[in-house]
Amino acid sequence: MRITFTRMPVVANPIPETVFIFVVLSWLVFMLVFLIWKKPAQTEETKRDNASRWGILLQAVAFFITWFIARQYFTPIVPMPKLLEFLVAVLTIALAASSVWICFTAARTLGKQWTYVARVVEGHKLITEGPYRWVRNPIYTGMLGMLLATNLAVTRWWAVPFALAFFLAGNQIRIRAEEKLLHEAFGAEFEDYARRVPAILPRFF
Repeated sequence: MRITFTRMPVVANPIPETVFIFVVLSWLVFMLVFLIWKKPAQTEETKRDNASRWGILLQAVAFFITWFIARQYFTPIVPMPKLLEFLVAVLTIALAASSVWICFTAARTLGKQWTYVARVVEGHKLITEGPYRWVRNPIYTGMLGMLLATNLAVTRWWAVPFALAFFLAGNQIRIRAEEKLLHEAFGAEFEDYARRVPAILPRFF
């Protein structure tokens, strides 16, 4: 008697696959905002704080962990019921889309004052409109959202706390460097703004 084994077909899971593709596309748009849409400022620089470069480095480490300590693609971050997996997928897509939108809007609002390293330029203005009405550092808010969305789509669950720790540490360094310069430039005007508007996460009450 001959025994044959039938290979069971692999059932694709479209939910994490859709999330992964959406997050990758969001990253392409994100990089366009930061690398192509940005134009070098023609305004003379008056003051700079190079300590913010350390913050940029720590944030880069966070994104390295996020992408390169990856689980098997097209799988959920942990096993979960289908309904919960669907809800997490919706959250991930919403995070990625809103984060790109926040970064684009913040960069457009900053205009010629947008830069990677903390600095003040000639004729610098304290920007309080657009997304700066809700948070003082909306680009970092968007970057945090992209980090979390990518964690949910790509990263091994145990690596997520490490990515967050590096990112938040870098974030704090950059915010302190930038806001020190703004405080020196605008004094009481910036202090009043900082009291009213949170640094990263908007208030919902």
